[in-house]
Amino acid sequence: MKKLDIVGFGLSTLDVVMVMKDMPNWEYGGWVSEFVFQNGGMAATAVAAAARLGADAGFIGTVGNDQIADLKLKFLADLGVDTSRMIVRPAPEGQVSFVYVHEGTGERVFAPNPRFIANPPVAAEIDKDYLTSADYLHMDALYLEPSIAAAEMMKKAGKQVAVDLGSSTGIEVVPEVRRLVELTDILITGEGFSQALTKQTDLKKAMREALKVGPRLVVETLGVKGCWTVTKDDEFHTPAFEVTPVNTTNAGDVFHGAYYLGLIKGWDLKKVAVFASAAAALLCTKLSGDRIPTYDQVAAFLKERNVQWNP
Repeated sequence: MKKLDIVGFGLSTLDVVMVMKDMPNWEYGGWVSEFVFQNGGMAATAVAAAARLGADAGFIGTVGNDQIADLKLKFLADLGVDTSRMIVRPAPEGQVSFVYVHEGTGERVFAPNPRFIANPPVAAEIDKDYLTSADYLHMDALYLEPSIAAAEMMKKAGKQVAVDLGSSTGIEVVPEVRRLVELTDILITGEGFSQALTKQTDLKKAMREALKVGPRLVVETLGVKGCWTVTKDDEFHTPAFEVTPVNTTNAGDVFHGAYYLGLIKGWDLKKVAVFASAAAALLCTKLSGDRIPTYDQVAAFLKERNVQWNP
């Protein structure tokens, strides 16, 4: 079995992206100025980004048995992700999401299929040897019970666990989510999760408290406000790159994938954050097609902006 740098576990979708000036309603259907099919899902996109940037990556999730399922797998494979341990369901592919992208701002609204999380994976379906062949596990925590089991497998094998828990401003963190954080080494979240986890209103204080729950590294992404990184010995802010957004879908996921690549390569954390921020910004400048940048494209982006970056 080939040793992998990173394995993802969680949701993989087929996204149908539609660019529109006005959202449709029952009286006015609107015009779709452009549309595209592409891979989606937080965990799958992050791992696909890591693979596109140069990591050896695999993914474990569920997939149907029809042409839509074949297309979903093809998108992952084309980006360099090994899908040999995907869990096949004898049913039509239900993990499809319709993404409405605003023509002027690049902001988006998601409309998932009602069968989005039907027939979830269970822990017994995870290939343990395949999972623990990787140095890093990345999860989106959509399926909490098997995610906890996967994290425990990795911890027992002495490997690194990373999780994306999204933005959580004002929500209650359930015990299963807290348990997953306890098992996590690298916690990269959207705005508000650290506060929700620790009940602290100050961001940096909340991130420092989050370290006490389990992670050795906490990163909170704040969109155009950049991101904060906190470890036991350091804390710093990384500004976002200014770009004209065309499609912001998957920007956070690509940030994750690029961040993991930097960790895999052993870079300094400040350089990792700059590289991940650049990859996410570059993604937002493209509507469709090969949106996830390559390593050389990110390096060129940084050079064009006179960023002193040498890993």
